[in-house]
Amino acid sequence: MRVFVTGATGWIGSALVPELIAAGHDVVGLARSDAGAAALDEAGAEALRGSLDDLDVLRKAAVDADGVVHLAFKHDVAFGGDFPAAGAADRAAIEVFGEALAGTGRPLVIASGMLETAVGELATERDHPDPAAVSVAAVRFANAQATLDLAERGVRASVVRLPPTVHGDGDNGFVPALVGVARTMGVSGYIGDGAARWAAVHRSDAATLFRLAVEKAPAGSVLHAVGDEGVPTRAIAEAIARHLGVPAASVAPEDAYDHFGWVGAFAGNDRAASGAITRELLGWEPTGPGLLADLDQGHYFAERS
Repeated sequence: MRVFVTGATGWIGSALVPELIAAGHDVVGLARSDAGAAALDEAGAEALRGSLDDLDVLRKAAVDADGVVHLAFKHDVAFGGDFPAAGAADRAAIEVFGEALAGTGRPLVIASGMLETAVGELATERDHPDPAAVSVAAVRFANAQATLDLAERGVRASVVRLPPTVHGDGDNGFVPALVGVARTMGVSGYIGDGAARWAAVHRSDAATLFRLAVEKAPAGSVLHAVGDEGVPTRAIAEAIARHLGVPAASVAPEDAYDHFGWVGAFAGNDRAASGAITRELLGWEPTGPGLLADLDQGHYFAERS
């Protein structure tokens, strides 16, 4: 297959590109910069210069491809305070891909998340968050539903929901934020009793799932990239404490923001999830280390320049 990948030089995309190439596919990756284009060339992919705003570029790339994996999202815009604008750009790209692939039966796979699944329950692929939920991230779930709706237009559309933690060497998400807070505060904190759980997946396993999805996911599939169904946040804090040589301690929920900063909004959320349906459907079996084992490899605690 000739697969067009947006976000090809990002955290998951840079693992997906070699995964696709190793499986015998030709990859065209969207590159916003010369550095990104060079990285794609080095990986053995074809670099296509452009951004999510270049809708004509996206349209032609999708028309010329046997399938599309859409990973790009304007995180800088979203976390800079304008999540609606980032969501609108994402929706425009999805609509362009839908138009280009309509009636072809070709795959469109997009990345979504799990932050609107029910708190305190084991979320499954059959759970569908309400796009009208009070959350800035709700727009991403509306966009995911718009993608699934493309199945009715002859697109083999599927959505891969990613857990809060996609971990591995080079991660810049929640876990390194917790490590940074523990260093600064001199204590590795967890909210309340630390029983809240985080689903997690290793980056390499997430990349494998995206490859399987573009190869064979049925139209309308919702897939869960879940390695660990639910790691207790206290266990995460204790692992961080052990490596940094600081104590682990409970933080009261009302003090979460003062202690953790922005990550305090998520640190106490119970977000467990299952990937059992996905594994049965696609034969996907995670092989990378679990989150706690990954923490014990030590790379999260190396000083970064």
